[in-house]
Amino acid sequence: MRAARYPEIVASPAIDDYLKTIYHHTEWQDDRITPSQLAAELGLAPSSVTEMVQKLAAQGLVTHRPYGPVSLSEAGERRAAAIIRRHRLIETWLVREFGYAWDEVHDEAEVLEHAISDRLLEGIDERLGRPRFDPHGDAIPDASGHVHREAFVLLAQAPAGHVGRVLRVSDRDPELLRAVESAGVSVGATVTVTDAAALRIDGAAVSLPEAAADAVWLSA
Repeated sequence: MRAARYPEIVASPAIDDYLKTIYHHTEWQDDRITPSQLAAELGLAPSSVTEMVQKLAAQGLVTHRPYGPVSLSEAGERRAAAIIRRHRLIETWLVREFGYAWDEVHDEAEVLEHAISDRLLEGIDERLGRPRFDPHGDAIPDASGHVHREAFVLLAQAPAGHVGRVLRVSDRDPELLRAVESAGVSVGATVTVTDAAALRIDGAAVSLPEAAADAVWLSA
């Protein structure tokens, strides 16, 4: 049986944005993204998303049934991991080398990820000591697309008394990042959960914004 043949994949920031969004959706939970969720995440009309998903499927980058969820194919996963690797290495570089705060790097990285060469990216990775995680705790795929993650639990789902390290804080909301940082919570800190919006660090009570319950992940 012959392997399916797909059209040559053309470099496109728009395609990369779709693939990144699909990749992100299942990084920290298991439910696949639906076309309506994809449209909401990208701020696009559902009809536009449907058309693009069909194009991505025709290129062998996603698998999708009408009205069903969207998944990355093996080729789509590789491409998404490559652009996410760029984004997260750039974020780490900006924080470590240029003094950016963790709530300031996302938009800069969105621009630079499409501009820097593979040679410069490799130099950044080497200079930084080949980091495995970005400033927000998201895993940086290696050059082959592999990532290392340990078992995790969302703060909202962690029972009172759970002790764990902060693995990740979502970078979706810069204001929330600033509030979490002001509360003294950082990636790598060991915390004890008291409820969905409160922790103890080194015995001291810490209150977080309500939105943090769905934006902070702890080691399981």
